[in-house]
Amino acid sequence: MTGVNSLRKKTLSERFDDEVKFFKGWLHRPRAVGAIIPTSSVTARQMASVIDPSSGFPVLELGPGTGVITKAILARGIKPSNLYAVEYSTEFVRHLRRNFAGVNVIEGDAFNLDDTLGSMRDATFDTVISGVPLLNFSVAQRVSYIEQILDRLPVGRPIVQLTYGPKSPVPPGLGNYTVERYRFILRNIPPTQLWMYRRKPN
Repeated sequence: MTGVNSLRKKTLSERFDDEVKFFKGWLHRPRAVGAIIPTSSVTARQMASVIDPSSGFPVLELGPGTGVITKAILARGIKPSNLYAVEYSTEFVRHLRRNFAGVNVIEGDAFNLDDTLGSMRDATFDTVISGVPLLNFSVAQRVSYIEQILDRLPVGRPIVQLTYGPKSPVPPGLGNYTVERYRFILRNIPPTQLWMYRRKPN
C-alpha cells in the first residue's frame, strides 16, 4: 500500500506542477493559452480516439501545452517518432522535450505551418489534434487555420478541435470543409465541446 500511496502522491504532484505551469503560461500569453488549467485526461482520450494507428501516417498535434493530450496520443499506439507537436510557448516546449523523449516537439506558430514544419511542410498526417484557442483569433484567421491543416490530411481524415463555447469556432460555409459536432465533455474545467473538420469530398 505504501508504494501505491507514494505513486498516487507523485501523480497528484505532477498534475499540480502541470497546472501551475499552465496557469503561468496563461498569465504571460492569454491569447496563446486558452484555459487556466490543462485539458482533462477524459477529453484527451476522446480526442486521441479518432487517430488510426494503422494508417502509416504521422500525427500532428497543435498547441499541446503541458502534454496531457500528447500522452493520450502516445497511449493510442502512436510511436513518439511519428508524433509532431507544435507549441508556441518556449516554456511549454522545454517541458514537453523533458517529458516526452522521442516526440518531435517544434517551437513555432501553428497558424504558419509552412515555415513551422520546415522539412515536414509537405508531409501527410493521419489526424490533426488541435488545442489552439481559436476563439482568441478572428474568424478569417480560424478559417485559414483549418484550410492549411486540411491540405495536409487525406480526404476524410479529421482535425479534432476543442473549444469552450457552444458553437463551432470555425463557422460552416466559409471554406472547403465540413463541420461536425463530435463530443461534449462535462468532466473538464471548463466543460469542453469537441468538433471535427474534414475536407469536403469531391
